Parts: sequence; structure tokens; C-alpha cells
Amino acid sequence: MGTEPSADGWHVDERCTNCDVARQLAPGLIGEVDGTSVVLRQPRDQAELGQLQAAAHACPTRSIHPPARVLDPALDPFPLALDDGLWLCGHNSRQTAGANSYLLARPDGTTMMVDTPRWSTRLAARYQELGAVTDVLLTHRDHVAHGRRYADHFGARLWIHQGDLDAAPDADQVLRGTEPTEIAAGVLAFPLPGHTRGSVLYLADERYCFTGDSFYWSRTSADLEVAESVTWYSISELAASLARTAPRLRFEWVLPGHGDRRRLPAEEMAERLRGLTARTQALQPRPIDFTAVRW
Repeated sequence: MGTEPSADGWHVDERCTNCDVARQLAPGLIGEVDGTSVVLRQPRDQAELGQLQAAAHACPTRSIHPPARVLDPALDPFPLALDDGLWLCGHNSRQTAGANSYLLARPDGTTMMVDTPRWSTRLAARYQELGAVTDVLLTHRDHVAHGRRYADHFGARLWIHQGDLDAAPDADQVLRGTEPTEIAAGVLAFPLPGHTRGSVLYLADERYCFTGDSFYWSRTSADLEVAESVTWYSISELAASLARTAPRLRFEWVLPGHGDRRRLPAEEMAERLRGLTARTQALQPRPIDFTAVRW
């Protein structure tokens, strides 16, 4: 269970699904205790208050409550700028197990959406203010829930890999095989079977790597990790995919669906990716266990 509600403090209620989203946005303020998120301490300044507001507006179960009990829409920080031309959508959806989604600006003034937040016309309008959305890029089957609805609203193309096509059979563009495909100038799709048969990562401008659930930054290990205990398709296939693909990737930002984000110099990120590839080759299949993920 979460902490007991307090009349004078932020708290997490019992609906928390331990998705880690709030802990990414408010580290040190929200932590994990006995398999659920709890408020570790109350905010000390406006910056920390902003972190809690972001966590609360992103939470897929709306489990995080301010002292007034009701969130103020005027304090919603999303879409939240992560870098010049890169935003975190927030408003994570229960239907994607609380996955993160992103907006990426392109040189022509348009944007791309990578995976999707929960659906609402109000949110769609806010995202569209950043630039006309031309493409909705799905990383794999677990994150398809709102893809078609956002794509139709934007008049955008919906992308998925053939390996996960049964989860989004109405996709407009179907990636195939294991070779990279150019989505648009500066944006490449790299099929990466492993987490699912049709997992894909998207590389943009040799700067941003949208990894879906293939790998992520772990706060626990302070390194890149694969979620070996929730690899639905094949950990050995994921190892092979990384061995084939890692040498072809250059990026500074790792931007996963689940797990934390991180920016490092491209050379250091490449070195860490080589290490991850070697470690993944030594892994063996194991039962699905969400509690074993090292966030």
C-alpha cells in the first residue's frame, strides 16, 4: 500500500502499480518501499514542488495527491522539455503499463510522437501546438494502445514492425526484417527483436535513441540495462540484436518506454552499450518477474 493520506502533505494512494514513472520525475522525493511508490519527504522549495507536480500529472493511476487532494490543471508541466526539440509527453497510460512517450521536433517545423500517452483531445491539442505531428512511431506491441487514435487525430502515419503487426494491424507503415529503415531525414528505425518479436528502436540525428523496452538507464546500477525478467520473446534474440545493432548506433540520449532517461557523451554511451551487449550475451532465459527489474 502507499502512504496513508495526510491532510497537510503529498501522498501516494493504494492504486499505485509501481510503474516507476513518479520516481523518475521526483527522485529523492518519491521512492519505492515494499513494492510501491511512497512520498519519502515533502517538498522544500518550488523546484521540488514542480517535480511532484510532474510526477502527479504523469502517474497513470492518478495515485499521487497534493495536500489539496485535487491536481490543478494549470500546474500541468507537460509536454515537458528535455532538450532543444525534445519533450516528454507525460500523462502516462495504464493501457501501456505506464510507458513514457516523447515528441521530437524536425527541421521542417513538424514533430514525431514516439509511443503514446493516454488519449484525450485536450492533450492532443497541447502536443500539436509544438508542430504538426506527421508520424506516430510505435516501439513494440506493449505500447500500441492509443497509437491509432493519435495518428488519426493528427492525420499522421502509424508505424510498427511486422513482428508485432497483429497488435496494430491497422498501421499505415510496416517495418520488416532486421535492417534499418529511414523514416525521415535524420530518423532511422532499427528492428531489435528480443523484448518482443517486433521491437524497434528509433535513432534520431545521432543524438536521441528511443529504445522502447529493449534497454534503459538504471538508477540502481547507474548503467544501461536490459529488463531480462520481462523479456517476452527471447533474451538470446535480444543479445543477438544488440550485437548486430550496437556498433551502428551513435547517440547521447537513451529514451526508454520503461526505466530512466540519461544523457551522456556519445563516446561514453557507445562504451556502455558495448558493455551491455557483452553482459546480455551471458544471460539465460528466466521466468517473467516484474519485481526483479532493477530500476
